[in-house]
Amino acid sequence: MTSERYNSQKKSNIDFRKLLQERLDEANPRRKLSAEEERRLSKLEDIVAKLTRGENVQNRQIQTWLSEDEYAQIEVEWQEQLELREELRDKPDELKRYEEKLRKAEKS
Repeated sequence: MTSERYNSQKKSNIDFRKLLQERLDEANPRRKLSAEEERRLSKLEDIVAKLTRGENVQNRQIQTWLSEDEYAQIEVEWQEQLELREELRDKPDELKRYEEKLRKAEKS
């Protein structure tokens, strides 16, 4: 394929995507966020970015920017995570023996 043809095809794809996005925007108009909603969104995006990088975020900061229900949901999910971790810590004896044999085989 010639570069001219490739560029033409690429441009038509971009035009098609732009047209499609415009039609989607017309069919599903999004309401504009208020200044307070924009601020809240920005703060929550900052929190997510910190957590994604593995940084600590204070509970107080999370609680400030989430609603009571959203914060309560995090607490529920954290408890579920703790329970799951506890279950995984209590492995059946058969699995423990298998893992021990596997470690011995890897050392050999």
